Amino acid sequence: MRHLMEITLTGFAAGMVGTGLGGLIAFVVNKKGSRFMSFIIEFSAGLMMAVVCFDLLPHSFELGGLWLSVAGVLLGVITIIYLEDIINKLQKDHKPKGINIRLKRIGILMMLGIAVHNFPEGLAVGSGFEASVHLGLSLTLVMALHDIPEGMAMAVPMKASGMATWKVIFYAVLTGVPTGFGALVGALLGEISKESIALCLSFAAGAMLYVVCGDLIPESKSIYRGRLSTIGNILGIIIGIIISVCSH
Repeated sequence: MRHLMEITLTGFAAGMVGTGLGGLIAFVVNKKGSRFMSFIIEFSAGLMMAVVCFDLLPHSFELGGLWLSVAGVLLGVITIIYLEDIINKLQKDHKPKGINIRLKRIGILMMLGIAVHNFPEGLAVGSGFEASVHLGLSLTLVMALHDIPEGMAMAVPMKASGMATWKVIFYAVLTGVPTGFGALVGALLGEISKESIALCLSFAAGAMLYVVCGDLIPESKSIYRGRLSTIGNILGIIIGIIISVCSH
């Protein structure tokens, strides 16, 4: 029981500290311009890609084999697509009338999307700890770093809408809560069998791949199309590889 509690608290800390810090940084980054924001987003994308390719999937292959892992990846992608469709439908059904309301709604919808994405990240942390302590710790660090630009992306439109500073920070921290619940579920499933750990890891990998390829990179390119964002992606991958190697 204590083991599960520690993993759950670690998941809460990774998510809430990361997004909360991103919310705080947003008040500075908003003055830095589009290039810096694009760089941060792509750095996060590269970091996640490295974790998927060099940590999550190798451990999943080792514990559950190729085909179970592939099935988990596909399930993760399909789940995120389904949830994304729900969020897009909510956005269409609630068309704003003013610029402040529009920015506020964009921020809230971004918050919902990030919260949904954070659950499978928590799954990765929880099941990672069940696979090995080193994997769990490296995933916790990476998820916390990844959540920083997500918190920034959510906080910027909220700040621009005129929302109070304390509310923006509160919502940013709140989006990290699902990471803790995901960590608990991942740890519980991981105690059942090695195959369960493999499925959780590959599910999280699929969800993260879709977020990287479908959300983070396109969003970065829409903000700024110069070389700096690509350099950020490559640096993120390099840092992710270093973290993966040092955690073993």
